[in-house]
Amino acid sequence: MAAVVHRLAGPALLAHRDGIRAVYAAAFAEPPWHAEPAEADGYLTRLAGDVERPGFAGAVALDGERVLGFATAWTSSTPLPGTRSYPRVTAALGAERAAAWLCGGTEVDELAVSPAAHGRGLGRALLEAVTRDAPDARCWLLTSVRADAAVRFYERLGWRRVTHPAPDGYGTAVFLGPGHPARAAAVLPSL
Repeated sequence: MAAVVHRLAGPALLAHRDGIRAVYAAAFAEPPWHAEPAEADGYLTRLAGDVERPGFAGAVALDGERVLGFATAWTSSTPLPGTRSYPRVTAALGAERAAAWLCGGTEVDELAVSPAAHGRGLGRALLEAVTRDAPDARCWLLTSVRADAAVRFYERLGWRRVTHPAPDGYGTAVFLGPGHPARAAAVLPSL
């Protein structure tokens, strides 16, 4: 049976929590994430609150009932919060660009595919499922600059990194989606 990607509302997505947990644990156990299995439990706790965010979109890739991947996104708040990676993002882009490019757009929070299901187009389909309704195609995401495979994946799909890596090799990369208006306006810094 071929895997099928379904876009789901919050409660329907949470019905797949066990499969999402398994994919999260497998996908983020490898470098550069090195996530411990307990972090997958923490993600499920966070996901239960995230589904209530304005503009939440979720998707799962299913092979029958087995979850092979998932993605989540929501509408970014204005201003960006002072938690998680947002202060670094605002510092890297500058407050004006962060507000203009990110606030009110669709932020992809998580995208994970089971390592055993890589190479089947599921990441692309999941990403498309959670970003297709982005207002004015304003979608964006963050990933680690050390996540080489993820960075290459987003670049292959036409996403553009708009932040420079930190000198120590650590840091957060901000990517704008292929149709983001900042790209069309040719206001992006060259990297």
